[in-house]
Amino acid sequence: MASVTFIEEKSNYGIPSELKKGKRNLTDEEIAVLVYNRNRNSDPTWKNILVSENPGDFNPELIFESEFRGWTVLGRMKNAKIKFHDLELETGIYHSCLANVLLGDDCVVRNVTYLENYRIGDRVMLFNIQEMSCTNHSKFGNGILKKGEPESNRVWIGVGNENGNRSVLPFESMIAADAYIWSRYRDDKLLQEKFLELTEYGNSKKLDTFGTVGNDAVIKNSTLLKDAKIGASAYIKGAFKLKNITVLSSEEEPSQIGEGVELVNGIMGYGSRAFYQAVAVRFVIGRNCQLKYGARLLNSVLGDNSTISCCECLNNLIFPFHEQHHNSSFLIASTVCGQSNIASGATIGSNHNSRSPDGEMFAGRGFWPGLCSDFKHNSYFASFVLVAKGSYTRELNIRYPFSLVACGGVDEPLHIIPAYWFLYNMYAIARNRTKFLARDKRLVKVQHIETDPFAPDTMQEILVALNRLIELTGRYLIDKNEPGAVRAETRDSLLQIAKDYLHHHPEADFELFDRDAQKKCGARIFKPVKAYKEYRKILKYYAVNCLMDYCKLRNISALSENEIETLKKLPLYTKWVNVGGQVLPEERLNELFDQIKSGAIQNWQQVHAFYDDCQSCYGSYKIAYALYLLEWLYSRSVSQFTKEIYTDIEKDVIAVSDEIYDSVIISRMKDFDDDFRMITFRNSREMDAVIGSIGTVTENNFLSDIKKSTREFKRSLKLLFKELCGDKEVKAISQEDELLWK
Repeated sequence: MASVTFIEEKSNYGIPSELKKGKRNLTDEEIAVLVYNRNRNSDPTWKNILVSENPGDFNPELIFESEFRGWTVLGRMKNAKIKFHDLELETGIYHSCLANVLLGDDCVVRNVTYLENYRIGDRVMLFNIQEMSCTNHSKFGNGILKKGEPESNRVWIGVGNENGNRSVLPFESMIAADAYIWSRYRDDKLLQEKFLELTEYGNSKKLDTFGTVGNDAVIKNSTLLKDAKIGASAYIKGAFKLKNITVLSSEEEPSQIGEGVELVNGIMGYGSRAFYQAVAVRFVIGRNCQLKYGARLLNSVLGDNSTISCCECLNNLIFPFHEQHHNSSFLIASTVCGQSNIASGATIGSNHNSRSPDGEMFAGRGFWPGLCSDFKHNSYFASFVLVAKGSYTRELNIRYPFSLVACGGVDEPLHIIPAYWFLYNMYAIARNRTKFLARDKRLVKVQHIETDPFAPDTMQEILVALNRLIELTGRYLIDKNEPGAVRAETRDSLLQIAKDYLHHHPEADFELFDRDAQKKCGARIFKPVKAYKEYRKILKYYAVNCLMDYCKLRNISALSENEIETLKKLPLYTKWVNVGGQVLPEERLNELFDQIKSGAIQNWQQVHAFYDDCQSCYGSYKIAYALYLLEWLYSRSVSQFTKEIYTDIEKDVIAVSDEIYDSVIISRMKDFDDDFRMITFRNSREMDAVIGSIGTVTENNFLSDIKKSTREFKRSLKLLFKELCGDKEVKAISQEDELLWK
């Protein structure tokens, strides 16, 4: 049972020496004014209060009906008003209780019932606060320990798995990449120990902490702030409970907390906002995030530029650009690699297909489940998988990126269309390449984020999918009693036969069966030949894009044999990892781990510097990988490429470029051509007034940009391989193309 301890008041000021500079004691006249204004002090001599020594900087009339305990150090306090939005208050201290407080210049402290152990910046407004206090052992949401504290006091965040065996320690500068590498490589015990040491680096363990509020912050109408570190220009209104937290905020990237919000044991990133009864416990929220409308974020790390509202998220690691709304959706025990959207009613991790709550889900970037979909642990999804509405009662293992997955029924095979986005949804691909960049409002970008759907990580997944399609086609040919397949003596020879079959039968229409895509029931793979063809075209498109970027960087229009030789000398990495949104070569990641374990890297700032170094080399990594992909596609060195091969590459890449452009136009135009779009409008004029006209669509900035970029892309492509093909002149863009652009 809790008990109250009586403490006898002692006249021991204990004012820190660094706070005394430029300060003085009160004069007798000032003390008299304070007493007249019905102020009280635990020290009858009033020597526990220091004020600015500059003449005219202290007006005792601005302190009224307040109580002082311990010590108080005041900055400039002159007749003035501070205004924020519609709230305008006179500077000074009114109807408040202060204990061990440093107050900056021109502040307002009004109706703060209890304010203890805080250091307040300049021009801060504290208005209508019940309790605002800080203990001397506070960690402000960081996973460190103070002197004498047991290990059980350490705050862990149980991301990715409910059993806690992927837990990470929060720290103020944590980004999604840090949480990822800490949570995934659990088999390396030395590395895990070093991660803890990185987090404790610089921790003095002294019991000397105090709460802080940065310059120009506003806190009003709030119930409890305990052990809170509030950044500059933060705006907090109507918060219910803020305990053991850091709110990172600056004038350029102010953070906001609204009515009824409860934040406990966590860190909130710069420029983020929490509103309307949102709750977060044991968390790290990245930059430019939103938590609102009753959302519940528990034991989770949320990457930059993400929004969670209305729903429940438990034990998750979520990469940047995640969107999750609606009352009925929730996400449990998952690692989601960002650029994702969780539809209403999606119940991910709704139960476990094991005897204990240790299941988890992993989804690559671009994960998009349909309305009211539910999934079971353990499941895996490649990047940009679109899942149709349905109840998926068994574990899934979807290794086909950019695919559509549909439920085939209870105890029936899944239905999968690989490369679905390329076949039917190129508009989404094109829009994804630009929309995330437009939504990135961060001024300081510590977490590097790959937003292009076409990047080394997704190309790596396409290679896996292509090999899988070839393997399954080989099995299909054997089941079909195809003579060449039946007589194949080795696995490699069977795979070559299957590959040749896919190449030489572009119009073949058959299904494959992938027993590994769903537990027990497997999956039916539709349109495998078209998917195979589209995957290969996208690999070429990506590779050519990288080579064209290289030419732009070098200010050249065409590749030469000398340029190819130069590119072949670049370091080649063929295995890639999405680390919190940044795509890194696996070898570089292992290099980071080696430096951490050896002690060469001692803190997280140095880890972030390593990320920065990798990002600075990312362009060259992609170019080397682009050449590797072309060599893989044609099973020979690029030095052996013929004019026919370059012509084939150009043909396929132009086809992809045209498909992207056509798909974008068609996708938007069908919004106006479809008769069913008209049925809710009285006439076409009303429809134009509500959703816009065809003319406004064709003038849309996105469509105009893609029209221009496609034209320039095709022009550059005509030049790219001309020297390698031995052409002295480049054919002009066709008359049909010119008419198209007009």
